[in-house]
Amino acid sequence: MKKNIAIIMGGYSNEYEISLKSGTVVYQSLDKEIYNAFKVHILNDKWVYVDDNENEFLINKNDFSISVNNNKITFDCVFNAIHGTPGEDGYMQAYFELLNIAHTSCGMYQAALTFNKRDCLSVLNPYGIKTAESYYLNFGDIINEKDIINKVGLPCFVKANKAGSSFGITKVYKKEQLKDAINFAFKEDNEIIIEEFLDGTEVSVGVITYKGKTKVLPITEIVSDNDFFDYKAKYIGESQEITPARISKEMTKKVNIIAKQVYEILKMKGFTRSEFIFKNDEPHLLEVNTVPGLTKESILPQQAAAAGISLTELFGNAIEEALK
Repeated sequence: MKKNIAIIMGGYSNEYEISLKSGTVVYQSLDKEIYNAFKVHILNDKWVYVDDNENEFLINKNDFSISVNNNKITFDCVFNAIHGTPGEDGYMQAYFELLNIAHTSCGMYQAALTFNKRDCLSVLNPYGIKTAESYYLNFGDIINEKDIINKVGLPCFVKANKAGSSFGITKVYKKEQLKDAINFAFKEDNEIIIEEFLDGTEVSVGVITYKGKTKVLPITEIVSDNDFFDYKAKYIGESQEITPARISKEMTKKVNIIAKQVYEILKMKGFTRSEFIFKNDEPHLLEVNTVPGLTKESILPQQAAAAGISLTELFGNAIEEALK
């Protein structure tokens, strides 16, 4: 008997349009001989199932069900394709766990932790995971530019602490640019992280649970046409994403070990994509994404293809792992 799969997409952040694209790719790729797939839009003003004719059916939030032609439909599993809040920060995970509905992403705690760059890096630091030097600010804190520059140097990156797709990020070269960059980041989040600039090769490493085991996918090297790997570089083609990365066997081995270690230390499941920059041939972790992009331009699908895993197999495996 076919299983009913709700593919949740959209969300409440600036990433909702990217999420809608990711969710649509999942919908198009799932094996319809095995699954009944439903596109579910989770938006600020409504939660709705959207059929192929663009008809909308309200989600009953009490049990996450829908009624179509007086037939109640419940779901065996939820495929989470929401980037940002509430799909990547633990809220949807907690909701589905309370309802006892299987879902493809990590647990509530892991989602909340990894979505908070500052807290995630702090948890991993005692395990010897190398990271950039950083300085933290909460909204309302006194901004001491001298202290910031003494800690992280110039140039540096000013980032929203809880945001994805490079929203709220600025590369700062001069002290005079710092306050504007901080104000820009605070438009995205009430916490920001200011990090030293690491001058080295940037790579993205996908790690998934595949057929019951932790699997590190082929590494992608990021070469941005812009000053850094910003939104345009990620989604409008202003970058080169080279898989497998042009790095030595020794560097590949190092980053693979660390990416797998991060996945297992944090007790992850489902998809992750971790970003690293090599400094003196040592990988330094930038962040961990637990609902990475799944569009045709996205990195994780490229990595899966390089590993010989089709999108149909990749997404189907995620569902079957969740149903276990």
